[in-house]
Amino acid sequence: MVTRLSASDASFYQLENTSTPMYVGSLAILRRPRSGLSYETLLATVEQRLPQIPRYRQKVREVALGLARPVWIDDREFDITYHIRRSALPSPGSDAQLHDLVARLGSRPLDKSRPLWEMYLVEGLAKNRLAIYTKSHQALVNGMSALEIGHVIADRTQKSPEFGEDIWIPAREPSDARLAVGALGEFVARPGGQLAAVRAAVTETGQLLDAGRRFADVVKTLARGTAPNSPLNTTVSRNRRFTVASHRLEDYRGLRARYDCDVNDVILAVIAGALRNWLLSRGEPVTSTSTVRAMVPMSVYPEAELDVTGPGQAISEVSPFLVDLPTGEGNAVVRLSQIAHATESHSTAASLVDARTIVTLSGFAPPTLHAMGTRVATSFSARQFNLLITNVPGAQKQMYVAGTKLLETYSVPPLLNKQVLAVGVTSYNGMLYFGINADRDAMSDVDMLPTLLRESLDELLEAAQ
Repeated sequence: MVTRLSASDASFYQLENTSTPMYVGSLAILRRPRSGLSYETLLATVEQRLPQIPRYRQKVREVALGLARPVWIDDREFDITYHIRRSALPSPGSDAQLHDLVARLGSRPLDKSRPLWEMYLVEGLAKNRLAIYTKSHQALVNGMSALEIGHVIADRTQKSPEFGEDIWIPAREPSDARLAVGALGEFVARPGGQLAAVRAAVTETGQLLDAGRRFADVVKTLARGTAPNSPLNTTVSRNRRFTVASHRLEDYRGLRARYDCDVNDVILAVIAGALRNWLLSRGEPVTSTSTVRAMVPMSVYPEAELDVTGPGQAISEVSPFLVDLPTGEGNAVVRLSQIAHATESHSTAASLVDARTIVTLSGFAPPTLHAMGTRVATSFSARQFNLLITNVPGAQKQMYVAGTKLLETYSVPPLLNKQVLAVGVTSYNGMLYFGINADRDAMSDVDMLPTLLRESLDELLEAAQ
């Protein structure tokens, strides 16, 4: 089946470069079962789920002379063993060695002649653990018709559900002439297609009003102008550093109740405190009015989708939001208060997704939600914000991958143009997991951030006593 890339998908595909590849990553830490998790078992698990994510068996084909956007076509030579690979740390492998491996794998571009994704089963990790690292091109994941692969391979029970036999027959690859004729035909028919789209868009008055509110948010976001100068904004190299942090979700919920705010506000305040101390450690000028502007895409839901429980369904809306983190404020409680006041004015605040909602949806939505947050961020100029922070909720119960306990889950967010730091935060099973991706040259001290995040959280906890 031939499907044309959307305008946004095509931009992700065509505008990336070797320094800022447009893919999203995730790192899952698993408890190694007594019988082990074989490479063959992982292959079989992913193969069972591929019908839910058909685009993972498709590749991108350019149209001759650039007459139209590229198209998705079935990969007639699809080989799952090319995409799912084995890797091993020198046993017993440390977390630091795992993070170095993720950084190296994350700096490599995806093969554009094949479906745009990779998965690595990493063995040899200490404490009887395994890891799965995945990379999916940003063009692959739109959160509606196409989900991130980590979304569909996770189960709520140790025993995987039954799947019907997958009989996949790839469609015949179209010729260059056929693609060119199709592009010309679409060009001629485009005015009629636009009218049909407009009629569909105004069918529901409620949908129109909701779109108006979304548009107003975007206008306010654009009106913010350029972000303040920051060492977070400089040339991005091809190399990466990756590190992580984990905190108890209960600590954040306690602060939420104590200061009458949202867990998201507490997360941003903790990050703001860590960035403040990072800047001070570098000898950067920090005044009382200093700020770091973050793009924090908000996961929201249309009320009509609250009861959706079908296979592989995800939250289908993410709203852009810029927030100035008050890194110049020395008092942790005041920082939290300022952030809470800023986020309260966001018009989607009443419909933010929380873990109670996400747990009703099948699969494990965070990988898809992180990808959608990145899509939103890349639709704005990188000059409008200093860094990307994606924060999404996950199931607050034990999940499994191929019958193996999922212990921890980290996003590996991409770096955007001239942005040397990105943070992905995931709540899962009573914990918050911070995935911190950074440029290797510009942020050689990124390993400080996990400690600084812990100190920033402790500062708030002490003040709340």
